Amino acid sequence: MTSTAQAPKSGARTAHPDHLGHVIFIAAAAAMGGFLFGYDSSVINGAVEAIRGRYDVGSAALAQVIAIALIGCAVGAATAGRIADRIGRIRCMQIAAVLFTISAVGSALPFALWDLAFWRVVGGFAIGMASVIGPAYIAEVAPPAYRGRLGSFQQAAIVIGIAVSQLVNWGLLNAADGDQRGKLMGLEAWQVMLGVMVVPAILYGLLSFAIPESPRFLISVGKHERAREILIEVEGKDVDLDARVAEIEGAMKSEHRSSFKDLLGGSFFFKPIVWIGIGLSVFQQFVGINVAFYYSSTLWQSVGVDPTDSFFYSFTTSIINILGTVIAMIFVDRIGRRPLAIIGSVGMVVGLALEAWAFSYHLVDGKLPAAQGWIALIAAHIFVLFFALSWGVVVWVMLGEMFPNRIRAAALGVAAAAQWIANWAITASFPSLAEWNLSLTYVIYTAFAALSIPFVLKFVKETKGKALEEMG
Repeated sequence: MTSTAQAPKSGARTAHPDHLGHVIFIAAAAAMGGFLFGYDSSVINGAVEAIRGRYDVGSAALAQVIAIALIGCAVGAATAGRIADRIGRIRCMQIAAVLFTISAVGSALPFALWDLAFWRVVGGFAIGMASVIGPAYIAEVAPPAYRGRLGSFQQAAIVIGIAVSQLVNWGLLNAADGDQRGKLMGLEAWQVMLGVMVVPAILYGLLSFAIPESPRFLISVGKHERAREILIEVEGKDVDLDARVAEIEGAMKSEHRSSFKDLLGGSFFFKPIVWIGIGLSVFQQFVGINVAFYYSSTLWQSVGVDPTDSFFYSFTTSIINILGTVIAMIFVDRIGRRPLAIIGSVGMVVGLALEAWAFSYHLVDGKLPAAQGWIALIAAHIFVLFFALSWGVVVWVMLGEMFPNRIRAAALGVAAAAQWIANWAITASFPSLAEWNLSLTYVIYTAFAALSIPFVLKFVKETKGKALEEMG
C-alpha cells in the first residue's frame, strides 16, 4: 500500500451525518448477516454429540459434517464480490437471506447424514456471501470518521449471534431434560436448535429492504442522483457533493469490474496487499478461535464437565466474546487497528499457553485435576476475550478498507475465501488432533498466535481515519 493518493477535497474525512442514528441503523441492518454467520457457526455446537449418536459416526466423519459448511463459505466468499458488482450489495444480501432460510429448514429436517451435510453447504454459501458483503457495504456507506466503529458492527453481530445461539441451545437442552436427542415439538432437540435460525434469516431479508444501495455501486452503474441522495444521508449536507462524487468517480475511473486477474502481480503470484489480507485472514483462524465455538461443549465434556454445565460454559464464553468486542468497538478508532491486533496477540499467547499446560495433565476419574480444570476454564475465557478485543474486530474492519478501490471487491473475496479455508482446516482437524494430543494441539495454536505479532509489525499498515479513496 502506498501513500500517493491525494487527500479528499470534499470534506469526506471529517464528515458527520446529520442523523447518526440513521447511519447506525443502516450499518446494523447490514451486519445482520454477521449475526446469522455467528448463529449458524455456533449452533452446531449443541448438535455435535447428538449427530454422532443418531448417525453412529466416528470423530473424523463427524468433523467433516461439521466443517463441510466452511467449503460453502469459501465458495460464497470467493464469488460474492463479483455478484455484488453485477447486481448490487442489497440484492446480494437478499440472496443470502433466502439461502439462510432454506438451509435452516433443510438442516432441521434431514433424512440422512449426507442430506444434513448438503444443507450445511447451502448455509455456508450464504455465510460466505454475508462475510464479504457486510464489511464491504458498511465501509462504502460509513463516513471515514466513524468507519472503524461502524465496521466493527460486523464482528459485534457475529459474537451476539454466537451468544444467542448458545443461549437458545442451553434453553432447548433444558426443555429436553438435558438430552440433545430428547423430543421437542415432534423433533429431536438438536433439530429444533438448527431450525430456529429461520427467524433471524427472515429478519435479515426484511431489513435488506429498509436500507439504501451503496453510493459507490450506484455511481458505477450511472445512477448519480440516487448516489448523491444517499451520500447526503450518510455523510451529511456539509460535504461538497460534486467534489465527493468526483472523488469516487476518480478512484473508479481506470476501474473495470474487479476480477481475479486484477489481483495478480508482484513476485509471488498475488499483489503484496492481497497477500497481507490473506495473512490476516489465516492468522485469525489458525489461533483456533472457532474450536471454542464449534466444539466447546464437546471439549468440556471430554475433560469431565457435565453436559448441561458444558453448554453453560459455552454461553459464558460467548458473553466474554461480546465484552471483548465492545472494548474493540470503543478503541478501534481511538488507538488504531495495529495496536489492538498486537495487544490481542500477546493476550492470546498467554491464554492458549495456559490451556496447553492445563490439558497436559492426565485425567483422574475422567476429569482434569481441580486446579488444572479451573485454569483451563479461565484461560479459555482469557483467550476469547483477547481475540474478541483485537483480531475478531480488526481483521473485518481492515479487510473492508485496506484494499484500493480498483480491486476491493475481488481482493476482499479472496481474503475471505482464505479465511474460510483456514477455518475449515482447523475445524476439520481438531477432533482428530484432540484425540492424538489435546495439549500439543493448543501448543500449535499458541505458536500461530505468537507468529501473528511479527507479521503485524512488519507487513500491516494502519488505515485509521483514511478515506477509502486514499487506499492505493
